[in-house]
Amino acid sequence: MNLAVETDELTKIYGDKVGCERICLSVPEGQIFGFLGPNGAGKSTLVKMLVGLVRPTSGSARLLGKPLGSLEARKKIGFLPENFSYHEWMTGRQLLEFHAALYGMSRESRKRRIPLVMDLAGMSAAAGRKVRTYSKGMKQRLGIAVSMLSDPDLLFLDEPTSALDPLGRREVREILLQLKERGKTIFLNSHLLSEVEMICDQVAFIKGGRIIAQGSTVEMQAGSVVVELQVENVSDALMEEIKGISKIIGTGRNTVRAAVGSREEIPRLAEAVVRGGGRLYRLAHEKLSLEEIFVSLLREEDPDC
Repeated sequence: MNLAVETDELTKIYGDKVGCERICLSVPEGQIFGFLGPNGAGKSTLVKMLVGLVRPTSGSARLLGKPLGSLEARKKIGFLPENFSYHEWMTGRQLLEFHAALYGMSRESRKRRIPLVMDLAGMSAAAGRKVRTYSKGMKQRLGIAVSMLSDPDLLFLDEPTSALDPLGRREVREILLQLKERGKTIFLNSHLLSEVEMICDQVAFIKGGRIIAQGSTVEMQAGSVVVELQVENVSDALMEEIKGISKIIGTGRNTVRAAVGSREEIPRLAEAVVRGGGRLYRLAHEKLSLEEIFVSLLREEDPDC
């Protein structure tokens, strides 16, 4: 299996502040990798090191089989930063022409490549409009088009769906899935866990600059089954019965959400409710979401979280 990104103890320290510490990751080629965590956790710091904007304090990394900083690897990388701002007096097409010139692309390559990325990003109809007339979602798609100009094999996207409405987030997800179908590797930074759960093959969770868990989305969600119970007559004794065979992850009016190790334990949970004096009106099960997994991990690290 070829790796698009491989890091070994990669660390960045800013004076007495840790940006990220001892990061070890392996991202296979052709996958969408979600690097997930709250704001300020160290996600952007890691990406800035990988794309060459920040020098690591220690550790090493390889991109597309080449050492970090290799010019050969950097030619095959695309990057969309979290907070970007483009020349608003230009049209979308002019902006892409400008960035293509910065890449050193030939006139023939520009003529062929610009319409392709505009079409892939869903921006062809707006190519002749000024950037200042674009909505937030259109600007985000334009940024993705710019990051794809050189036809990179590896894309780093930092919060590409941040501040977008549901329709805009869906459009960006569709673009990323199309890129994956074309064999691209996408390293996706995000704090919107429910969004990346839909498209990521593998994920890593970061908190306070350190990775606290990583693996495939299937592996992450395989360990538990979430059961939602609609119950009346919920007493302290009943809750103790439920806690004896499950992990309670949420409660509401007449509802309890609990995680059990497997589907085979669901009948035991129903029996515990009845035995504890509860009246069970509904029981439904589903996989544990990435958001619930992450919140559980945070609570294990910090009980006051």
